[in-house]
Amino acid sequence: MRWDSVRHVGKGLFNALAELGAVRMAPPRDSRAAAHRLAGALGAVARAHDLVSTVIGDVPRGCALVVANHVSYLDPLAILPACPAIPVAKGEVAGWPIVGALGSAVGVVYVTRDDPMARVATLRRIEALLAEGTPVLNFAEGTTTHGRTVAPFWRGAFGVAARLGVPVVPLALHYRDPAMAWTGGATFFPHYFDTVAKPRIDVTLRFGTAIPTRTGEAPEALAARARNAVAALLERTRLDAGLRPRLPPARPLTVLPPAARAG
Repeated sequence: MRWDSVRHVGKGLFNALAELGAVRMAPPRDSRAAAHRLAGALGAVARAHDLVSTVIGDVPRGCALVVANHVSYLDPLAILPACPAIPVAKGEVAGWPIVGALGSAVGVVYVTRDDPMARVATLRRIEALLAEGTPVLNFAEGTTTHGRTVAPFWRGAFGVAARLGVPVVPLALHYRDPAMAWTGGATFFPHYFDTVAKPRIDVTLRFGTAIPTRTGEAPEALAARARNAVAALLERTRLDAGLRPRLPPARPLTVLPPAARAG
């Protein structure tokens, strides 16, 4: 194993365990404090992996639904230290060693998308966080992509933001090395060991202007506006790098069962 791999794995594991122990000994007092504790913990893990984020645009400091394209398991490490929030993650992450326990300890929202009742519970949790004034990070594509395009957005969290009048902040995330994308059914550990072998990981975060909600606007319409904004930000970032993304067709409007549409 290369020295970079040993250093990154060792430092990352040490920092993650240290943060998990600290959170268990002194739990955060509320969800906003939890978001900042998670930001600090992930910042330490990101530094241990030599992950360097370049931030462009205005980072939201108040309550917002932050929506970003999703490329890798590294995305929260890149985003949350710069923009503290409680993230929405797929349910499998709750079972990951150390990471899942740390996320559970600070209130990460885990969602099982193939379970309608679990999705409804997730929307209620997102609503509670936003109502408390805690920013939420949502990867609205629902899965990771290769990072060249923006997949259609799921509507659920946008209905919550619209109902509460919480602004939606678009965020485009772009890795300099396309090999950072975790897609195509790739298993975690082989991809992770390839990742930690790299001496440095560079990622650009481009924040856009907050999107205000409109009275009576359908969640699908707000989701489409947010998706278009993220796609435009990604295009600007990729053009800076000499690349150009393509926007895939829109997702059909009915993406959640009737029971979840209230969210």
